Amino acid sequence: MTHDTSAPRSATGLLLALASATSFGMSGVLARGLLDTGWSAGAAVTVRTLIAATVLLVPGVLALRGRWHLLRDNAGLITVYGISAVAGAQLCYFYAVTYMQVSVALLLEYTAPVAVVLWLWLRHGHRPSGLTVLGAAIAASGLVLVLDVISGAELSTVGVLWALGAMVGAASYFIISADHGNGLPGITLAAGGLLVASVVLLVAGAVGVLPLEAATAAAVYDGHEVPWWLPVLALGLVTAAFAYVTGIEAGRRLGSRLASFVALGEVLAAVVFAWLVLGELPRAVQLAGGLLVLAGVVVVKLGEGRTPLVVEPLPEPEPLSERPAA
Repeated sequence: MTHDTSAPRSATGLLLALASATSFGMSGVLARGLLDTGWSAGAAVTVRTLIAATVLLVPGVLALRGRWHLLRDNAGLITVYGISAVAGAQLCYFYAVTYMQVSVALLLEYTAPVAVVLWLWLRHGHRPSGLTVLGAAIAASGLVLVLDVISGAELSTVGVLWALGAMVGAASYFIISADHGNGLPGITLAAGGLLVASVVLLVAGAVGVLPLEAATAAAVYDGHEVPWWLPVLALGLVTAAFAYVTGIEAGRRLGSRLASFVALGEVLAAVVFAWLVLGELPRAVQLAGGLLVLAGVVVVKLGEGRTPLVVEPLPEPEPLSERPAA
């Protein structure tokens, strides 16, 4: 008898990756309502990270089951994850959008899947297949349409550098999240990384690098007012705690390469949420781009190939002399 253990794991990974991308895609829409009332982007990001770290701290500790050596052995990894994948990516993106259009900054940040492919090729010798390269090209062209960059955008050298920094942070998120060989539970990695990021963001705010301004006025979404604490809680619980945990688990099931391409769905989710919550209707060219992104992800998945089936041999028959008498 054979047991295909890779297919269910891959299917679960895809569902987790889509859930993570959808949750991340909600962050921009929720933050918009806060920014319009006087919140700074830095304050929204910091509160979001603090809430997520607080919620995941206890589950992250319990998941260790007393194996404290895992924290000691992976202290450097958790620190890098918190600084680069969480705080660094968000800070770099925040500064990028102060110098250039949001769509262009997003486009540059979401070249992260290409960086992941190159890293796996150069560092581990995982040469991408032709289908993977083709899928990357299709997804990239669709991303350009979704972000509506072709309408014309001004580029800033400083802004490009900050956006590329965000791309490095996003790529490190996918690479570190997919590493399951360190023995560290995914929820513990998420809790530790968010805690480190919270400290970094608070220090950045204390020294004046990151403006931290908040307000208590009601947030408005498509003409409807909601209390300020509601989107704040949603940012922390849904777009950070839930999004990071599911993203890590997805990466460990799919691998960093495929997980990074599925994560492009965050851009599509952002467009859909902007339509549903803010009343910003997507253009036809954006819908066409979304279909291209999905097609690209499918092609990348095909390029990953199938994992060989794990065949469990039948037990050898017992010798006649060792069989119990009837």
